[in-house]
Amino acid sequence: MALNLRQKQTECITRMLNLNQPVNAGATANEEVYKILIYDRFCQDILSPLIHVKDLRKHGVTLYFLIDKDRKPVHDVPAVYFVQSTHLNVQRIVADASKSLYDSFHLNFSSSIPRPLLEDLASGTINSDSIERISKVHDQYLEFVTLEDNLFSLAYKNCYLQLNDPSAGDKEIEEIIEKIVSGLFCVLATLAVVPIIRCPRGGPAEMVASLLDQRLRDHLLAKNNLFSEAGNFTSSFQRPILCLFDRNFELSVAIQHDFRYRPLVHDVLGLRLNRLSVQGEKGGMKSFELDRSDPFWVANWSLEFPEVALEIEAQLNKYKKDVEEVNKRTGGNSGAEFDGTDFVGNTKHLMNAVNSLPELTERKQVIDKHTNIATALLGEIKERSLDSYAKKENDMMVRGVIDRSELIGALKGKGTKVDKLRFAIMYLISTESLPQSEVEMIETALRESEVDTTAFQYVKKIKSLNVSLASANSASRSNIVDWAEKLYGQSISAVTAGVKNLLSSDHQLALSRTVEALMEGKPNPEIDSYIIFDPRAPKSSSGMSSSHLKGPFKEAIVFMIGGGNYVEYGSLQELANRQQSVKHVIYGTTEILTGGEFIEQLALLGQKMGLGTSVATPAH
Repeated sequence: MALNLRQKQTECITRMLNLNQPVNAGATANEEVYKILIYDRFCQDILSPLIHVKDLRKHGVTLYFLIDKDRKPVHDVPAVYFVQSTHLNVQRIVADASKSLYDSFHLNFSSSIPRPLLEDLASGTINSDSIERISKVHDQYLEFVTLEDNLFSLAYKNCYLQLNDPSAGDKEIEEIIEKIVSGLFCVLATLAVVPIIRCPRGGPAEMVASLLDQRLRDHLLAKNNLFSEAGNFTSSFQRPILCLFDRNFELSVAIQHDFRYRPLVHDVLGLRLNRLSVQGEKGGMKSFELDRSDPFWVANWSLEFPEVALEIEAQLNKYKKDVEEVNKRTGGNSGAEFDGTDFVGNTKHLMNAVNSLPELTERKQVIDKHTNIATALLGEIKERSLDSYAKKENDMMVRGVIDRSELIGALKGKGTKVDKLRFAIMYLISTESLPQSEVEMIETALRESEVDTTAFQYVKKIKSLNVSLASANSASRSNIVDWAEKLYGQSISAVTAGVKNLLSSDHQLALSRTVEALMEGKPNPEIDSYIIFDPRAPKSSSGMSSSHLKGPFKEAIVFMIGGGNYVEYGSLQELANRQQSVKHVIYGTTEILTGGEFIEQLALLGQKMGLGTSVATPAH
């Protein structure tokens, strides 16, 4: 059976709400046991895309609160806590228990609680004479946000900035890698799979792969481990592959404008946790949910925006036709044929009409929702010429060139400052060699539009480093990398893999192309140097090229360190769907970023290196 992360995480949460007892056949917690749910902000984000507020009642949850809010005692009711294992949360739990806020405390930590914190919890509740109120303490291994069946995020903010920070020391980098590994371990524990791990050499991807391999090995030594269910031969015979990449592997995808519905909704309207708000017709804000319960969203998220607009119109016409048909059959309009003598026939028509009303109402709500969203998008597209940016950027990535007048026209034309900056950086990335005069011309055009060029300067610096590395002979190459790592932080070894990795050479993203090659497992110069880790194999053989470790694989988990987006997710889903044999790909990332959010991190890195126009010169 295909891995379904959303289903697995929802099952774990349902069991948690059932006081960690097995759930009933209807996959709901025991409704008769009333309980209170307490969570922190992070765990609220975990719950939000999976369980709607109205569904909590089905699981017997009558009240729910954030842990940092003042709460009044509620007697004779168990409280389910779902929080991160932090010192502050443990202190609050101890305070709640000492005040006897609830009858019993069922504590669920989103990942494994460290021993010192567990000891703090024990000593705190013993000292306040409230330890008997603590019923159970569970490590849930759920510290990730699942947005769709095949999409998850660790919700780890500014990861790219932290990994590439030139001032970051070894200790800080190790802490970041540790946090990423902890999140990935939670994902694998929830899926109950131990994958074969593949990654490019050098940079954060290898660091994460190596530590994750060690963490899984250590955990598998325990007799009753989290993966013991998956230890039998049948389920481990075809294990998934976990492909790890660093954002610098393909920088352009994080910056480019895209004209497909889902990436456009995310980038322009700020889709977050499957929700967004748009301006309503009467001036107020309207909030909408976009998830798998919306049939139009599921069917059309990969289409370009003009096709979506046509599809909305087609659905509206079909709805009107169906309403007309119902009216006709029930005599609801002047042209209807309604035979008063045929009582049985008329009753049947009325019953059919009544039965079809809920479905028609639901369809109308979906059409209205997407009409609102499309209207908001259209306004932004016209105002910012987003269609033009997307087309020009795509042409640049495919052809590697654009007419100079078009370039300057775009930089002086419509669009926000961030749109122009993204476009300029895309031009910088997609053109292999740029004369200095052209770079200066772009910078001048940006400054004339009052655009802060710090992010542009940062990418220019990275690119010039790539060029000098490519032209250096092998003896001096290591010196350049050593110097680069000191200057740019730990990720540079991935960046310096060559300019071509920064580019999408055709419509298929470099990421999808590489994942396809890794899943096929055939000899391929692009991936022959990739490292292999098998946490189930003896330590001595890990990293060796055993034939079973190279595939082919039916299932893959692809993880992007430093921020991902819906463009990559869509590309990987297309890859899975177009294969002749069924493939299944789960995509995850440290955080899901819009182009503008990623540009902010590039600009901050530029500032840390003293680049760009935002750094003020000291007054004399």
